[in-house]
Amino acid sequence: MSAASGSPTQQLAAFSAGVRYEHLSQIERCSCARHLLDTVGACVAGASSDVSRIAAGFARDIVGSGRVAVPGQRERYDSLTAAWLGGAAAHGLEVDDGYRAGSVHPGCVVVPALLAAAAGSDVDGRRLMTALAVGYEVSTRLAEAIHPASRERGFHNTPIVGVFAAACAVGSLRGQDASTIEQAMGIAASSAAGLFAFLEGGGEIKRLHAGLAAREGLMAALLAERGMTGPRHVIEGQDGFFQAYSGQPVAASFADEIWPRMGETPLNVTRCYMKPYACCRHIHPAIDAVLDVTISESVEAEAIAEVRSATYEIAAKHARGGWNDMASAQLSYQFCVAAAMRHGKVTVEAFGAAARADPKTNAFARLVSVSVDVECQATYPSLRSARVTVILKDGRAFERFVDEPSGSARHPLSDEAVAAKFMDLASPVLGETRSHAAAEALLNIHLTPRIDELLPLLEPAAEGA
Repeated sequence: MSAASGSPTQQLAAFSAGVRYEHLSQIERCSCARHLLDTVGACVAGASSDVSRIAAGFARDIVGSGRVAVPGQRERYDSLTAAWLGGAAAHGLEVDDGYRAGSVHPGCVVVPALLAAAAGSDVDGRRLMTALAVGYEVSTRLAEAIHPASRERGFHNTPIVGVFAAACAVGSLRGQDASTIEQAMGIAASSAAGLFAFLEGGGEIKRLHAGLAAREGLMAALLAERGMTGPRHVIEGQDGFFQAYSGQPVAASFADEIWPRMGETPLNVTRCYMKPYACCRHIHPAIDAVLDVTISESVEAEAIAEVRSATYEIAAKHARGGWNDMASAQLSYQFCVAAAMRHGKVTVEAFGAAARADPKTNAFARLVSVSVDVECQATYPSLRSARVTVILKDGRAFERFVDEPSGSARHPLSDEAVAAKFMDLASPVLGETRSHAAAEALLNIHLTPRIDELLPLLEPAAEGA
């Protein structure tokens, strides 16, 4: 899995075509299984969200039925629609995984595309695991190369790099050669899209971004396999991806820093984080800090007079929106910290209509102020940090500095915590018995002879079960 020669596009394609299950180390295999479990849990839970219900209703009325299942849903669709709905669901509740250095969510794009591509075929668990590692590597490396320039230009990294990750992952799954994957990347590039305008309101569209990227990446791989062509060198070429999304014809950071590390063991799937809280990752350091103060210092939320969070600029931007809808609330710095104060945790239930209207939570939100800290800004995106001061009504003050939030590679969730998160997300939809069976199968995906044998475990439990 060492770096190949050629342009960045050719190198990415050669890498994607060359990885085999035997190349993956034990820690990489373990990480693949953990992130598969985590993403499927997000997909199952997100399938019942309002956005997923709207999208599924649209699909039934406009597209029609098919043979491909979506985790957490009873209906079946064609493969492209299944990838779209699966991605929207996986990204729909703000519980999906991510990669800090690229500010990107790989799983919600890569996993739905792979499950849709594997349905109805003889793909086994080892091939799925290998393709997952490929997709995560492409997503994270590209995102790291363009971030934060892309974010500052208003782009959402998850979908704009996700189309390439999905195309490369599906190409790996289907055994495509490097030339075909390069063509798929050229096709996928024209579908790279997604704006951060949702921070100003209308946040539900963010949920669809991952699904659109999963669908378009899958379609690009299938079109390339049938002979469709796209521009070669699309990543680094004139009017190509780097120029459009980072403002540079060729991203020096990719050529000089990122690509030389690509393919090194361990792969980036081992460096991705998992969310312990159901909200925007940029807010997690402050939540960690506030919860640590309330628990370790035995502080009741009602005793708090003020919470001051000094963090990096991109995180601070999440303090300028409201929380009128669930999506906006999960992106609101003040509301998320207030939810932690109110409930001692931050779950999906903390963002429902009743929770958003709760007078106590809204009062807590007014106690939270956010500013930009010079040190935190200087170390971003190498770190996602926050310096939080909790001031009590009696005048006492407690300060916490969080270098990286919990769930990161530096502060990982335990296997037990990952499994418990899956059960919390999946059990209300699948039932407890089926959720336990699904978790066991996903964590041992390398033993599955056909992915089609796994998918029935991800269907909702029968009424009354």
